[in-house]
Amino acid sequence: MSSFRVCFCFWRRFRIREPEPPHDIRNLFLQYSENGAMDIDHLHRFLIEVQGEKDVTRETAEEIFHSVKHLSIFKKGSLHLHAFFWYLMGEYNSPLPQLPVHHEMNAPLAHYYLYTGHNSYLTGNQLTSDCSSKPIKKALLKGVRVIELDLWPNATGDKVEVRHGGALTAPVDLQNCLNITRDHAFSASDYPVVITFEDHLTSPLQAKMVSKTFGEKLYLPESESLPEFPSPESLVGKIMISTKPPKEYLEKQDSTSENARQEEADEGEEEPEEDGANAPEYKKMIAIHAGKPKGGVENWLRIDVSKVRRLSLSEQELEAIARSHGCEIVRFTQRNMLRIYPKGTRFDSSNYNPLLGWMHGAQMVAFNMQGYDKHLWIMQGMFRANGGCGYVKKPDLLLNEKEIFNPAELLPVKLTLKVTLYLGEGWHLDFRKTHFDLYSPPDFFTMVGIAGVPADTQMKKTKAIEDEWVPIWNQEFRFPLRVPELAILRILVLEYDTSGNHDFGGQTCLPVSELREGIRAVPLYSRRSEKYNSVKLLMRFQFLPT
Repeated sequence: MSSFRVCFCFWRRFRIREPEPPHDIRNLFLQYSENGAMDIDHLHRFLIEVQGEKDVTRETAEEIFHSVKHLSIFKKGSLHLHAFFWYLMGEYNSPLPQLPVHHEMNAPLAHYYLYTGHNSYLTGNQLTSDCSSKPIKKALLKGVRVIELDLWPNATGDKVEVRHGGALTAPVDLQNCLNITRDHAFSASDYPVVITFEDHLTSPLQAKMVSKTFGEKLYLPESESLPEFPSPESLVGKIMISTKPPKEYLEKQDSTSENARQEEADEGEEEPEEDGANAPEYKKMIAIHAGKPKGGVENWLRIDVSKVRRLSLSEQELEAIARSHGCEIVRFTQRNMLRIYPKGTRFDSSNYNPLLGWMHGAQMVAFNMQGYDKHLWIMQGMFRANGGCGYVKKPDLLLNEKEIFNPAELLPVKLTLKVTLYLGEGWHLDFRKTHFDLYSPPDFFTMVGIAGVPADTQMKKTKAIEDEWVPIWNQEFRFPLRVPELAILRILVLEYDTSGNHDFGGQTCLPVSELREGIRAVPLYSRRSEKYNSVKLLMRFQFLPT
């Protein structure tokens, strides 16, 4: 029971009811039980036929029994309705498989999406926030695999500092950033960490610092020109450097042929001859060579079969060239790395739609991890896949060299995702009773939709349930999907306000490619993507053929 004071003179009382099994759940229990009791064999059949767990064993059903046997509603050898409902609402029944890394990890690095940060050292906005090593640690602990550092000489030129050029941000010492990266690089994942240096130095002062700090963890490529990137599996426990080759070395290089000079001019940054004995130590550390060739889009996307590289484009540049060169971008990213970064006017550290990059094969879609918005939630949803290791295998349609995927083509519907939203619970445990409304319980509604290729993207919403901490919606939605491999299921709970400024009640994003069929308990997260202790939704997911 909760009480709300109204007009300062009397109280309205509302009972907080315990969630009850919805009609569908009761019917399924009747179908998979006998005389009001569900035994292990009944549950095993339910897991196969309703939950879509085709390979589930009887032992798994026994484990579920053990997980609820402490309840007073559990009867030895069988589940009654409420014990069955309790299992469905429990953590064991998650919407994603509770598996470690399960994607094939022996393909070249270019065949994966990498969880990528932008200006990883900033604590807030792009203009005045502090530079610190703390955001780097936080990102690594969340599974981010690509860290970006802007390197500048200090006032005396004897040290390297990390700061956002042209802004009012106070710098942080490079050594602090390297130390924190070394200490936490593999806390959340064993797969390689890439450090992208935006290098504004005239000497390789950073080479000694990098080598000394990372030691054997530092990946040193066998050659300065790799015909193919190594695989994530071969790089387990390694830290890679990605940047442009040192300018002072390139300026000393003399070309012996007119053709070579012309090619270097077209490339926009001179490519040194492959002479490891003469190359400076810093250059030997560069595992992923970066640079944007001169000469326009055709040169940017030119493929050299003898060496792979990384190209960086702003979100605006990608939008512009994708209109006319979509297939060429996809072809480029089948072997080379493409990094997309936010446009310079995002001073508030907001983000952009990552799907534009992903649907063109971009591996490094760089995000401001301090910019808590729907686009960051989508990014986090993508990287909940593959055990949260920070590497997600790109779908085969983006890797097919014989038939290049055209992102602009309207494909036929491949399957339909049917989503049933039954109810939600837990807000009265995780929020103050007056958090949403001073005078009554909340009026929750839920938005459910897809973030994906343009033809798949849409949002739908439920009705608002008035004055109820445990809202029961019992609504279903259908989402036809043309590219389900790239679809992210978006879920957002809001508390209705007549002004239109609805209060936030929780969110999550889930990769459709890994969504478990059946009735699932879906935990929700805060704006800052911190998992609530109790707030969850009971939902059902079904994949319908076309």
